[in-house]
Amino acid sequence: MTKHKPIKRDKAFVTLSKDHHFGLLLIWKIRQDLAANTSGKHISSYVLEFFRDNLQEHFKEEEEIVFSKLPCDDVLREQAEKEHKNIYALIESLRKNDSDKDLQKQFADSLEAHVRFEERVLFNHLQDVLKPEELEEIFKAIAAHDNPMKKGNLFGSLHKK
Repeated sequence: MTKHKPIKRDKAFVTLSKDHHFGLLLIWKIRQDLAANTSGKHISSYVLEFFRDNLQEHFKEEEEIVFSKLPCDDVLREQAEKEHKNIYALIESLRKNDSDKDLQKQFADSLEAHVRFEERVLFNHLQDVLKPEELEEIFKAIAAHDNPMKKGNLFGSLHKK
């Protein structure tokens, strides 16, 4: 396992990093349930609920508040937006094929790669290229945004079987 040096995170991204932690917990739960041969319909149910109630708003925050600070042709912005579109497409596929465990694994893998990219690459890039006042704008906008992940009780459906 590769060791990663702790990253000094600007306060503008702390809330998003906390959201990412909950996304990683979702990924862990999906993988645990896949290994335990839990019903595919059950897994899709909590994935779709978590996406609807939490991740969708998180993506919107990132796209409107954070990504928009970068030029449209910024390669890392393009990658992040492309990954969001891919995850949205996987969610649509899960809605149509709610028993498909390969899709559930693909969703977990895609979400994990995306979270790791944002945490290890994109946020560092933003911290390097944005001015302190732009980072402060991001911080204030995210603090004022009504993000459901700030409220807790994220995993109600995860524990139902």
